[in-house]
Amino acid sequence: MSNLAHQDPVPYEIHNNKIVYMTPRPSISHNRAIGNIYRLFSNYLFGKSCEVFADGVDVHLTDTDTFIPDVMIVCNPDIIKSDGVYGAPNLVVEVLSPTTAKRDKSYKKNLYEASGVQEYWIVDTANRLIEVYILKEGHYQLDNVYELVQDWFISKMNDDEKKELVYEFKTSLFDDLIINLNDVFYNI
Repeated sequence: MSNLAHQDPVPYEIHNNKIVYMTPRPSISHNRAIGNIYRLFSNYLFGKSCEVFADGVDVHLTDTDTFIPDVMIVCNPDIIKSDGVYGAPNLVVEVLSPTTAKRDKSYKKNLYEASGVQEYWIVDTANRLIEVYILKEGHYQLDNVYELVQDWFISKMNDDEKKELVYEFKTSLFDDLIINLNDVFYNI
């Protein structure tokens, strides 16, 4: 019996009119992070006007650039079409992979910024951290780096250092949505 899943074409993005294949397939940690983040956004946005999409939905940012973000929130229903999103999502999340990290931190970040994506997260599952960038006056500013610190490391910290640890934050889009790092990195 043949495995039909392996007969599908390899997913790809278009970067400046060049095809960039999304290989190899994502790791389990990568997939878990996407699922965890999607679940947090989906539960919060249920019944609200903004919509969350997970890996597999094309975002057409320019005539020469089409990306497949890991997770995104879109609040403008006019840019959602049956074959993808045409325009800038409000928030984009990219979960790093060894083969995509450089593009996620450079080309894609720069294009998200230029296209007007209000908030951009770079999620590093290996180090259990999230870099959050906020668009201010047309440019991304690093809002913060949130890290889920290992217990063994916390045990070596003094009380003042422990007070500086932040495990919860809010997105710039919603004042009442609290993101907990333990939820994002659950089972990772």
